[in-house]
Amino acid sequence: MRKLLFPALFAILLSACTPKTTEPVVQPKPEEPVQPTGPKECAKFSDLSARDKDIAETNFVLYRDFMKIKDWPQAFDYWQKAYALAPAATGERPTMYTDGIIFYEHFISESKDTAKYLPEIEKLYAAMEKCFAQGGYIQGLRAFDYYYKYPDKPREEVYALFKQSFDADYPKVRDFIINPFTALLVDLYFKEKIPMAEAQLYAAKIKEVVAAGMANCKDKECERWRIIDGYAPILLENFETVELFYDCTYYADKYYAQFEENPTNCDVIREVYGQMRWGRCSEVDERFKKVVAAGNTNCVVVGPLQKAYQALQDARYREAVKLFLEASETEKDKNKKGEILLLVSKIYYGHYKDFPNARRYALQAADVRPNWGEPFILIGRLYASSGPLCGPGQGWDSQIVTWPAIDMWNRAKRVDSGVAAEANKWINRYSQYMPTREDVFLRNLTPGSSFRIGCWIQETTTIRTAD
Repeated sequence: MRKLLFPALFAILLSACTPKTTEPVVQPKPEEPVQPTGPKECAKFSDLSARDKDIAETNFVLYRDFMKIKDWPQAFDYWQKAYALAPAATGERPTMYTDGIIFYEHFISESKDTAKYLPEIEKLYAAMEKCFAQGGYIQGLRAFDYYYKYPDKPREEVYALFKQSFDADYPKVRDFIINPFTALLVDLYFKEKIPMAEAQLYAAKIKEVVAAGMANCKDKECERWRIIDGYAPILLENFETVELFYDCTYYADKYYAQFEENPTNCDVIREVYGQMRWGRCSEVDERFKKVVAAGNTNCVVVGPLQKAYQALQDARYREAVKLFLEASETEKDKNKKGEILLLVSKIYYGHYKDFPNARRYALQAADVRPNWGEPFILIGRLYASSGPLCGPGQGWDSQIVTWPAIDMWNRAKRVDSGVAAEANKWINRYSQYMPTREDVFLRNLTPGSSFRIGCWIQETTTIRTAD
């Protein structure tokens, strides 16, 4: 079939070639579809009679041409006629269904009447899923659109679609569903909509899928997997606040390397010990035994803070926070008081994932010791870790958190030259994740100008670019 680039001319020629008789000739025009002879719901061009096939293909070409020039009324009219005859088109791709969804999304954007058009979109997705079985692709695409475009859609329903897609394709899960599926998994678990056993199962599978994606990706797809790796595993860390969610192996595999790098640093020893204790590591576990031995050798505390440190080591974090704060109120030595407050900040960061309280106590520590850079190093890490909290893990909202993070690391260097090396390490690591110059200009912004970061951060910063 020849592509009709000039529909108006085609109509004129068609009229000119009509036989001249005394009786009108009843001949359907390409824009006047008749009922298909094939199965209607999944009908293809090849299912139709020769006449119907020509009508359907002609309307298909016409609507695609009008769609390219964004003549939406004309395009939609021809799409309806083509869809009525052969919604599956050639049967190779679900083009007619996805284009229909684009039409209705356009109508929603113009009218703001989601209630009117969303049911039509849902019908198209249901038909597409029936006619184009492609593993979990259709369910994943449907869930993806619902998640990002229709926030009023029940989250449990969207989660169920993601889960269908995940299960259908596992272990080769489609990368575009992983971040939103992970976000819903975490959110619905903490809202008590998902049982722990289910959350544990999918948390483990997600980590497995992400690790495989990072290991086996090629060329451009690796960038997508890097974005996923910087989002999904971080969100899954929220489950660390749930007792018995992860086992000893999880905590040992994640934290023991820190101890190996700093085997005499008491802050590190206490952190690793507390995490492994929280994971119910046994006293006979070889790695745990080494951490315990290092603590007994280097970090025994006597005096007023003994009970607080013991609560921290025993993973009784709420009690530890209470005891440390009580000690800070009576501590006269400013250096020691600052260290206590920063330790409270680290507990909120590491064990509760409570970023606002972590910042609160880090700032109190900085107030007590004005020339100390460590609190600002920690606040910078809080900001840099907020991409998954303040955005979808990729794109603008997740990238701009690097700006206030870099502000904090620069501030740490200004007040305390002793932390310059560490501050520079973090600055160099996260500068690559800033928005591009193109992203900034597309928003009519200028590098060097002020910008207010929202989310929980609520800081005014300076616009920077990665290039």
